[in-house]
Amino acid sequence: MGKMFDIDFDATKDDIWLQSAKTLSRIIGVLGMLLPILLWLFLWIVNGYTKVLPSISHYYFTRSNVIFIIVVSLIAIFLLVYKKSKGGFFLSTLAAIGAILLLLFPTNALIKDCCDICNSVSIAFIENNCFRNTFHYISAAVFLGSLAVMSLFVFTNDNKEKLIHEPQSCTPSKVKQQNIVYRICGIIMILALLIIVIGSFNTAFKPIYNANNLTFWMETIAVEAFGFSWLVKGETVFKSK
Repeated sequence: MGKMFDIDFDATKDDIWLQSAKTLSRIIGVLGMLLPILLWLFLWIVNGYTKVLPSISHYYFTRSNVIFIIVVSLIAIFLLVYKKSKGGFFLSTLAAIGAILLLLFPTNALIKDCCDICNSVSIAFIENNCFRNTFHYISAAVFLGSLAVMSLFVFTNDNKEKLIHEPQSCTPSKVKQQNIVYRICGIIMILALLIIVIGSFNTAFKPIYNANNLTFWMETIAVEAFGFSWLVKGETVFKSK
């Protein structure tokens, strides 16, 4: 586990271990990929509920809310301290702010949106509020959108800089593989967000969209792509050398 996260414990040093950009990238990636899985799994364990909710954000109102709040908060904190490059710092900070705001402004409660399941899984209720709900989804879009841009442009640009300034630390063919993965992950995230937007506003598509809980599945796809791109950035998979 220590090797995976690039952790080197040394009792003789006063420095904290969480300083490596690779370590941060790996932790962010793991947290991102585990989030939807842990939310569903915990609700299944404590409530026996096996279906998915309308969106990842709706787990805020269930017994999985602790996992939702802790994981999203940790991702936000790690994004705030990520300083690999100037462009990356700006976008990671923007993503972190989006993550914090989506927690502070939760989506509408299950009890009114999903009357058939609220009695079995919902443990919290707040009055529906159009402004709060809209602001929540804008914050989520900023969060995932910023991470998509990072994957598409910042991570690929970092690799170009690495080839120029640190050619001994990487192999061109493997760096090219990384860039392909970054672009695929970024495109997947953007497409998932577009489908959510279409499903929210297109009345013809809405019945199919809502019946299949496509907001949850598109969010999950986007979060998994985000997490995987950060695992690549942390050299956990598709290493550059």
